[in-house]
Amino acid sequence: MSNHINIKVLFFATLKERTGTSHADIEIKDSATVADLLDKLMVQYPGLRTSKENMIIAVNQKFATVEDILGDGDEVAVFPPVSGGQGCLIFAEITRDPLNMDSLVEKITTPATGAACVFTGIVRGETTRGHFPQTISLEYEAYESMAKAKMEQIGREMADRWPGLQGIVLVQRIGLLTPQTPTVIIACSASHRDMGIFEAAHYGIDRLKEIVPVWKKEISPEGQVWVEGSYLPDKND
Repeated sequence: MSNHINIKVLFFATLKERTGTSHADIEIKDSATVADLLDKLMVQYPGLRTSKENMIIAVNQKFATVEDILGDGDEVAVFPPVSGGQGCLIFAEITRDPLNMDSLVEKITTPATGAACVFTGIVRGETTRGHFPQTISLEYEAYESMAKAKMEQIGREMADRWPGLQGIVLVQRIGLLTPQTPTVIIACSASHRDMGIFEAAHYGIDRLKEIVPVWKKEISPEGQVWVEGSYLPDKND
């Protein structure tokens, strides 16, 4: 009987570049912890060592701690920090297709809807806040299955906080996007504008930036760099 287990490890954004691969199959001792796996990864991929303190770990699409015990066949994702009420419709999606605001708002519009609030993020071509003053394009990458699950979770959080919401849309576009292209849409509908739609949309985009595993690479004439956040989710996220 083998005393080892097999783990599938996924790398994203800067960590994918530092390892030179998007995934690896790792054999490790039975009853190993996440910490044991990280120790082995640091040896196999020395480029990860500079990111050890800020790494986020997910096991089977749930945030994990270093003390968690791993099982045979577990899927472990290693990545940097990321750049509902009853009757409320929640639509969440990761897509490579152009975002159509009208069709997305239509998904959460009913005969009882009197207001909708839409937030749209757009690729900036010029900025004083990025790594470079000029952007040729942004490359968006996601841990897609977990990202969709976390977006659905955010939708439930929004619906719980603002029970007057009728519908919620959270859609993130990935791939190579040029300036003036919409990248994300958060939309909320309700019977009236005073039912929390503005506050909910604001909460939705802020929360997405905290816990949804999506990253972007800034590409400019001067070079390119992955953009990382500072928020480190815990198991309660």
